[in-house]
Amino acid sequence: MTPPMRIVTDGLEFPEGPLELPDGDILVTEIRAGRLTRVDAAGRKSTFAVTGGGPNGAAIGPDGAIYVTQNGGFRREGAIAGQIQRVPPEGGSVTTLYTECDGNALVAPNDLVFDREGNFYFTDLGRFHRRSRELGGLYYASPDGGFIREIVYPLEGANGCALSPDESTVYVGETVTGRVWAFELSAPGEVASRRVLASVPGAPPTNAARCDSMCVDSAGNVLQATIDNGGITVIAPDGSVEHHPTGDPLTTNCCFGGPGLRTLYVTLSGAGQLAAFDSWPTPGLKLAFQR
Repeated sequence: MTPPMRIVTDGLEFPEGPLELPDGDILVTEIRAGRLTRVDAAGRKSTFAVTGGGPNGAAIGPDGAIYVTQNGGFRREGAIAGQIQRVPPEGGSVTTLYTECDGNALVAPNDLVFDREGNFYFTDLGRFHRRSRELGGLYYASPDGGFIREIVYPLEGANGCALSPDESTVYVGETVTGRVWAFELSAPGEVASRRVLASVPGAPPTNAARCDSMCVDSAGNVLQATIDNGGITVIAPDGSVEHHPTGDPLTTNCCFGGPGLRTLYVTLSGAGQLAAFDSWPTPGLKLAFQR
């Protein structure tokens, strides 16, 4: 049974990338506004940093800084190059960490997750044009600018990115196909094999559904934000699925926070809202540098 959903705040400009900060506030990216926004428990909003372009995913690194997958803003006015950005723990300034890999420009970085080694996996969505497309994939990089590696290429709109509790598997949600991939790792940043974990269920009458971003709970279930058939699709390690509707066809991302990581925060980008499910049935998985 899906627990009741409450609205934490609204008036957000295509929110994504929810992240619990050390003080318990929730940070969201606002793709359309080109900024990171802090939301407190009362729903009050304040600007954490102005990134420009279209900030998408966000994660805390080993130095306490916020790392951002910057999709560039796509075709709107104010678009910038796709890149990985760093924002200090106190917010404010923004620096660029990576814009390319092996001489190939990053197109539209989308989501990221840190491992216990202190490095991060991130996805590049690519970009779709009327008659052509720029493909993306999965990357592994260090937060000090020391290295960046392409580890899976190509993927059909690589979106959400998360790690299993033992960090033996990295999951990627593929937007276009609605598939969630499981990439088994032989070592950090080294893919040994791949399999499709599951496909997200569609909504009648068209049976349409696509993958956006994701998180993982303490039992190893993947919580896949599902668009078109708006909601959170919970995918068990055996591939079985259970869909929890939100009422917003643009349900874009989720994260755990609060005492015992029992609150699931969800970005509803169509409505411009940050929502929360209190007392989620399974606690969240504590991220590598989550306090």
